[in-house]
Parts: sequence; structure tokens; C-alpha cells
Amino acid sequence: MQIQLLKGDITEVNTDGIVNAANTSLLGGGGVDGAIHRKGGKAILEDCIKIRNRQGNCKVGEAVITTAGNLPSKYVIHTVGPVWNGGKNNEEITLKNCYLNSLRLADEHQLESLAFPGISTGIYRYPKSEAAKIAIEAIHEYRSVSTENSLQKVVFVCYDQESYEIYEALLNSTPKED
Repeated sequence: MQIQLLKGDITEVNTDGIVNAANTSLLGGGGVDGAIHRKGGKAILEDCIKIRNRQGNCKVGEAVITTAGNLPSKYVIHTVGPVWNGGKNNEEITLKNCYLNSLRLADEHQLESLAFPGISTGIYRYPKSEAAKIAIEAIHEYRSVSTENSLQKVVFVCYDQESYEIYEALLNSTPKED
């Protein structure tokens, strides 16, 4: 599984799926969540409503999948990250679960490429460097334990320069695998 880094807008990335840093209601919000719902159109919201009618809200750390509507990708995987509370409420475990559950859903739906934003690093205030470390560790963990996966490429999409530099430094310090 190849890992790539991009600076830009995740709603413009052409991968099989993109991950949405959603809220528990799945009905859209601010930041990346609002951008995905706005650019993706009503088809995403309609799928989210069907999911809510079937299971209720999406729990923190969990993930669900919908169409991507008008976006260049085929699917949106919505995951709900934790609100940062100083690391006192198992935020690290919950954030890691966001990545692992998103990767599992991508494999279940035979996606070959998946793009992630910085989950929980906006309004949920998770420290960007800690969140990036968890994201990269989760990808490596998933890659090492997953025996049959369709995912061939994971892209970290950073909206701002600070996040890009954090990911770049962490990825450059991670040992390369064959």
C-alpha cells in the first residue's frame, strides 16, 4: 500500500473514496464536512439520512459509507473523530479507530485508493502533530495485519501548509518498506 501526501482540497481529489471528518448526526457541518456535503450535493445527504434511519447517529470512532455525489470520487467514508479533551478520554484510541474503520470499509467496498483529511484537527481541536502520528501509525498497522486488501494507495490531503509540513516530516522519518 503506497502512502502519498498532497496539499489541497480533499473535495477535488480523484481517488475511489475520500474520508469525511463528520459529526455524529451525519447531516453536514463546518470545515471539511460542510465542504464535502456542499460540493457533493444532495445525494450524500440522502444516503446519510438513510443510514441514520437504519442505525441512528454514527458513533465516535465508527465509520459509514455513502455515494460521493458530484465529487470526483465514487464514495465518501464518514467517520466521527473525537473532540480533544487533553487526552483524558481515550481520544488516541478513538482517533485510531476512525482510521482503521475507514480502511476496513474501503476494503469491504473494493476501493483501491482512499484520501484522508486531518480527522479531528479542526473544530475538535486535536493537536495536529499528534493526530498525524496516529494517522500514519494506523495506516502502517492496518497494512501489516490486513491479509487481503484492495487498497493500493492512501493519500493524506492537507488543507494548510502547517499540516502538510507535519505529515511530510513524519513520513520522511518513517522507515520505508519494500
